[in-house]
Amino acid sequence: MSSAAVKTRSLGRTIYTNALLIMLWGCAASSFNTSGLTWKTYTNSRYGFEFPYPSNWTSLPAPDNDDGIAVVSPEKSSVEIRSWASNRLPAPLTKNQDAKITIIPNFQTDQGVSGVLVVEVDQQVSSMTLTLTQGQIKYYWQGRSQSQEFQNYYSLFYYISQQYRIPR
Repeated sequence: MSSAAVKTRSLGRTIYTNALLIMLWGCAASSFNTSGLTWKTYTNSRYGFEFPYPSNWTSLPAPDNDDGIAVVSPEKSSVEIRSWASNRLPAPLTKNQDAKITIIPNFQTDQGVSGVLVVEVDQQVSSMTLTLTQGQIKYYWQGRSQSQEFQNYYSLFYYISQQYRIPR
């Protein structure tokens, strides 16, 4: 089980809650069996982040600015993993300098970096998104699939998000 921010959509409304995710298909996420898979590791030359992905997945053409990558499943091109990074802009000057938004990390990678893991369940597409911030750089990793198949990929996505690494 993991704690995550959950965003659900219902009848045109978006509802955000912090909840303890108890997903029948996710209970074994931490014990995902990797022995039957061969892996490749993507390493980003611009931002230095890296993550493993199944070696039979296909990488899509990288953007010209080399900020990330997308890889797709050989079985279903609608199942994809994306990762990218960006430089954060300086905080804007506002009238209320004391106003702060605090984001509480709810996830830790095997590297020991804390971040926010969000699972979004929608009627058509569901996703798991990891966001890490270090200095002026924000790192993002996302796995997504059609909602009716998300349970089949949840453990894989969770495992890869744990393995995500950033430069330290």
